[in-house]
Amino acid sequence: MTLREQQYQKNCEVLKKYIPEPAVETIATWIVEYDFKLKIKKERSTKLGDYTSPQNGFNHVITVNHNLNAYSFLITLVHEVAHLTTYNKFQNRVLPHGAEWKTEFKLLMNPLLTTEVFPIDVIYALRKYLQNPAASSCSDVHLLKTLKSYDEDEGQIFVEYLPHKTLFIYNNGKVFEKGERIRKRFRCIEISTGTVYLFNPLTEVEIFEKLAHN
Repeated sequence: MTLREQQYQKNCEVLKKYIPEPAVETIATWIVEYDFKLKIKKERSTKLGDYTSPQNGFNHVITVNHNLNAYSFLITLVHEVAHLTTYNKFQNRVLPHGAEWKTEFKLLMNPLLTTEVFPIDVIYALRKYLQNPAASSCSDVHLLKTLKSYDEDEGQIFVEYLPHKTLFIYNNGKVFEKGERIRKRFRCIEISTGTVYLFNPLTEVEIFEKLAHN
């Protein structure tokens, strides 16, 4: 077995832990073909994954949070590979999430839009999202809600479903009060500082005080 074949097999074994098995061979092939290093990271509250272009003699690097469900992990990974292929074609001459990246993301994602890889509800949500993909899948509430339905239940709930003025815990124990909805986000106040934050409706939180306060 050649070194390339060994690397491919190793990639397959790792990927089986994180993405739907029917997509494993495709992604393992991409890792070899596009010559990138995939790093599995602990949960980051500010991003699901990222891409770093080659520098100082190192390869492309893609990172993805370890705690994503298989469908979210795969979509995030393809999102980042699209940055890689965009870089290979245009380097830094185009916008990070401009028309070129959108084209690459669609090209890479389309072959994976099968019921062998994704459940039908995820496929429908993805097809709609792919009409004009954004910088993050989290910005599409319908897609995010669909993907979240496949998360393991850890007793957390979404900001969207909390009653007005409910206190909740987020970001290492900080306590917030839910406020009114402003367009697509909820205006929430951090209790200890009075700072206002805008929360995505599908941010997962823990209830601090189950009854809304007067």
